[in-house]
Amino acid sequence: MNIYLDLETIPAQNPKAITSLRIEAEKEKLAIKAPSNYKDQAKIDEYISAKRIEIDADFEQRYRKTSFDGAVGQIVVASYAIDDNEPVVIYASEWKDSERFILTNLYLDLQKAYNPNSQVRPVFIGHNIVNFDLRFLLQRSIVVGVKPPMFIPFKAKPWDDVVFDTMTAWAGVGNRVSMAKLCEVFGIDAKGSEVDGDIDGSKVWDYVQAGRIDDVATYCVHDVIRTRQIYKRINFLK
Repeated sequence: MNIYLDLETIPAQNPKAITSLRIEAEKEKLAIKAPSNYKDQAKIDEYISAKRIEIDADFEQRYRKTSFDGAVGQIVVASYAIDDNEPVVIYASEWKDSERFILTNLYLDLQKAYNPNSQVRPVFIGHNIVNFDLRFLLQRSIVVGVKPPMFIPFKAKPWDDVVFDTMTAWAGVGNRVSMAKLCEVFGIDAKGSEVDGDIDGSKVWDYVQAGRIDDVATYCVHDVIRTRQIYKRINFLK
């Protein structure tokens, strides 16, 4: 039983988490010191000022990176497909408080689909699924308080037979390759082509802010389709 899975995530929405980021940045600014070979006070002040400006300028990127941090980031779309069935997408137009809804319905769907008394073994398939999707899913489940099914292999290693990580299968353990690159190599429709836009994981937040959550959902569904196509190519399946 192949379960193809993909998540779309956004940066921290909790004001406390954002405040903590700002406090961390301010501490870094206060800790800046000029190199020991700087003797002129004006040069020292200039150096410290420039470094503090750099930290302020980089804050937006620091904030955006919380979309990869399961402690504070948020899932806004989840999509999955079982074997060759049509993908299912779970999200809400009112995305701000939708995470519990997404997790609950994802888990209910998977529990309905998998019979633990059968001889069928579920295999979770995704691109970087071991180090990102499954880890993020578990962390958000813990934070939100939605208990996942026991058969989801959160502790799997990339080489375990309960998961198939297309990134690892192509690039090897510890190496990386983008899904976009594999799509190019295999002649698969490019990421984002289904919404006629330039979208990838780093731009999901921009789309959400622009009121384009439906496009993010469409993009997520097609990433599941792309994952399935890549999986089949790697395993020489039709």
